[in-house]
Amino acid sequence: MDNRILLRMCRMSGHEMRFISEAFEGEWVVPLGPNVTGFEKDLEAFLGEDRHVVALSSGTAALHLGLIGLGVKEGDEVMVQSMTFSASVNPVRYVGAVPVMVDSEPDSWNIDPVLLDSAISDRVRITGKKPKAIVVVCLYGMPVDYDRILKVAEKWDIPILEDAAEAFGSSFNGRKCGTFGRYGVLSFNGNKMITTSGGGALVCPDEEAARKTMYYATQARLGYAYYQHEEIGYNYRMSNISAGIGRGQMMVAEEYIAHHRHRQEYYRDHLREVDGISLHENPDYRFDSNFWLCTALIDPAMKVKNQENAYSSAVTSTVGGAGGVTGQGSSIHTDCEPNSNVEALRLGLASAGIETRPLWKPMHRQPVFSKYPAYVNGTAESLFHRGLCLPSGPYVTDKDADRVIDSIKNLLV
Repeated sequence: MDNRILLRMCRMSGHEMRFISEAFEGEWVVPLGPNVTGFEKDLEAFLGEDRHVVALSSGTAALHLGLIGLGVKEGDEVMVQSMTFSASVNPVRYVGAVPVMVDSEPDSWNIDPVLLDSAISDRVRITGKKPKAIVVVCLYGMPVDYDRILKVAEKWDIPILEDAAEAFGSSFNGRKCGTFGRYGVLSFNGNKMITTSGGGALVCPDEEAARKTMYYATQARLGYAYYQHEEIGYNYRMSNISAGIGRGQMMVAEEYIAHHRHRQEYYRDHLREVDGISLHENPDYRFDSNFWLCTALIDPAMKVKNQENAYSSAVTSTVGGAGGVTGQGSSIHTDCEPNSNVEALRLGLASAGIETRPLWKPMHRQPVFSKYPAYVNGTAESLFHRGLCLPSGPYVTDKDADRVIDSIKNLLV
């Protein structure tokens, strides 16, 4: 189907080629150069709060170096938000630490401050020492309730590593996400608010922390005339070409953020009349999400066409095909799965050429993390059970949104 509506696809601004061409003309095609420096300065100006930014090869690399910057080592425990993508947790294992999963609260869908506090207390009781760090995630662009989370972190004197990979441009009480923790993480993957094709950044508290991050990101090479290494380093710096894309994207970043907020408002206005579907909204005036993805909860009591056949269809086919979700697996795990009406709605929309996606499956229900401690209250599993992401990228027009809305209505019994 040629007129598929994709969930989230990056869009070039038209400014990128100028910076890329300058890089080629100056033969700056390595992981340093004026575009890298310029992109970092652009990001620092955008974020404010006198932060220092180091551009890296991915958001995952930034999380890894953030943990190293916090001194997390093998055997340490790190409190992590369970409702997230696996990249938020994988770097904890890169450094040999133990992830301790914490469930969400129902308003922001992010880490539950009350449960986090009690979980830390329990880990201290069990292990005799405090966790080394707290990883919080701004899920789908929604800020964490920083007022409450920072109080917990201050109470226990545990630093925060802030995963704002999905929250570029989001803010809480007027302050940009990515600047609340000791370190903050940004992602510029191809599906993020702005892109460098692949890339990320670590937001550092001061110049010394940024210098140390760059040291580890460039193979921990010391400043000798010959190569000398006293610590393990990594090849994590962003290329000058990728940074050129980022500089072009920064010129339209505010426009893209405004588009996503408009898309959320449009869905809100036109789905308001549909019983059983509710959009995830800013909980109160303090929250200002970029709505990187517009997300909805589906009432389990709703009836959707072909609902009884949803799982047999999903198991015997891939999600690719008509829906165009390339490479996304479709096997269903009965221990924790979307509700049958959510799956029926997703498959029905896929048949209409509309890509949607379930919410992130909680990390404490992922087989790879099943052996690690988890403190749960049922929120994350309930969200995964009932949630669906709707198309919201810069290519999704009002006309496309009308098609999504009409298709949803047509699929309801």
